[in-house]
Amino acid sequence: MVLSTPSAAPRQPGNAVLLLDDGSAYWGRGLGATGQAVGEVCFNTSMTGYQEILTDPSYAGQIITFTFPHIGNVGSNPEDLESLTPAVRGVVLRTAITEPSNFRALEHLDVWLKHHGLAAICGLDTRRLTRRIRDGGAPNGVICHAPGGNIEISDLLAEAKAWPGLEGMDLAKEVSCTQSYTWETTRWALGAGYGVVERPLHHVVAVDFGAKHNILRCLADAGCRVTVVPANASADEILGHSPDGVFLANGPGDPAATGVYAVPMIKALLETGLPLFGICLGHQMLALALGAKTKKMHMGHRGANHPVQDLVTQKVEITSQNHGFVVDGDSLPTGVTASHLSLFDGTLEGLAVEGRPVFSVQYHPEASPGPQDSHYLFERFIGLMDSHA
Repeated sequence: MVLSTPSAAPRQPGNAVLLLDDGSAYWGRGLGATGQAVGEVCFNTSMTGYQEILTDPSYAGQIITFTFPHIGNVGSNPEDLESLTPAVRGVVLRTAITEPSNFRALEHLDVWLKHHGLAAICGLDTRRLTRRIRDGGAPNGVICHAPGGNIEISDLLAEAKAWPGLEGMDLAKEVSCTQSYTWETTRWALGAGYGVVERPLHHVVAVDFGAKHNILRCLADAGCRVTVVPANASADEILGHSPDGVFLANGPGDPAATGVYAVPMIKALLETGLPLFGICLGHQMLALALGAKTKKMHMGHRGANHPVQDLVTQKVEITSQNHGFVVDGDSLPTGVTASHLSLFDGTLEGLAVEGRPVFSVQYHPEASPGPQDSHYLFERFIGLMDSHA
């Protein structure tokens, strides 16, 4: 569709564009908020859970392309949020947002995007874009929604080229809490909503590098009182809460950059013998603290259909993933073993420390893609705290 533009300007093929740093322009129709944002362009293959994806703090600095075309069909509601303020930069869709058709829907997704200042674009060939990311890696790009069609490609290209990218970027400090708080909300149940942990058996300190709410709910559901502390909390501050175990949360950005302040804290916690459990960014920084290395991936893992094998039980789990960095499996030091591997590309998906109550995984057990293939990890953490008591 061609929209009218000012007479002095050339006619554009749409009122929105996704412009990559190589100059590739994907024109379409704007949705959500007007304006523009720069970030790393990635794709997610999940068929459900778009609201949880859009509010996952791990997507800070990124523009999400949904490969599934029917986004918006369950509307939006305040119960399916993983954070109060979305950190994602923009949204790319194949087709216009689907009308809500779910009894829990309270708001149209387009209205929700506007409320949160998120620009979106639809009507472009997401299959072509996905192949571009798959073959060439995740590019930097700018998403622009200009209702009047006044889009300056040269300015957008300069912005895309100037953006430094996620490598070397510490984004955890942008999405972490700024002060400690207590979390007691348990998982959602049909007809009952969320509950509250009544008789907690353990006290867990969760280090918030960008923690998803449902991870905290799963810990509470397993019988834990959770104290959430900022990403830059010191080991002394964490130990001052007298925890039975420490959880290292997910989050965005380059683990090596966040590790500048987080790795010394984790090293100090390792010396105490307390049970430690890490997910995603927490897994990566635990690996750094143990002496391993991390690296940027070609295009990352993002979706709810990733098969992962538990090397101990040989079972295969269907997992939900969202990461652009990975622990180098060849860099694991003596005494640290690979516990899980990706069956897509053989990358490291979990580790354990021999003889110590310390383990972590790259994927998201709280996202329930299996739907509960990976919930045993929370039970494992509880078991370690039981044994350590």
